[in-house]
Amino acid sequence: MANNPTSDKAKDLASSAGRAATDVKNKAQDLGTAAYGQAKDMASNLTDKARDAASAAGQKASDAASYVGQRAEDATSAAAGGLRSLAGQVRQNAPREGMFGSAAGSVASALDHTGQYLEDQGLSGAAEDFTGLIRRNPIPALLVGVAVGFLLAKATSSRS
Repeated sequence: MANNPTSDKAKDLASSAGRAATDVKNKAQDLGTAAYGQAKDMASNLTDKARDAASAAGQKASDAASYVGQRAEDATSAAAGGLRSLAGQVRQNAPREGMFGSAAGSVASALDHTGQYLEDQGLSGAAEDFTGLIRRNPIPALLVGVAVGFLLAKATSSRS
């Protein structure tokens, strides 16, 4: 039997089509691998940028909290100085003898001690002491809170 030229051409064409299909398959795999690598790199970059942004936001929040804390401590220190100055003015201008002198001396002494306490302890120390006081005396603290709330409600309620 003789070789048929049409049959040989068909085989060559089929073989070429098979090679082309294999080439297309390989190129598609290469493109898929490249696309996967690029997507992975982009995701990694986005993750890094999100991490950097979160870190920067956290640092700014920390800086803001530190600034506010410092301003509160400065205000506490100024209040302490004001209390001590007021104590000195009370001592200087109040009578020295009698019932008013005794009361003025007690007020001046209390103002002076409060100013000294604020200078020594600062706002954070005062807050810790206040928290400790409430923990040691929860029921009186609750009653004082209710009373203050009642008085504030009374003072701010509108009368018709």
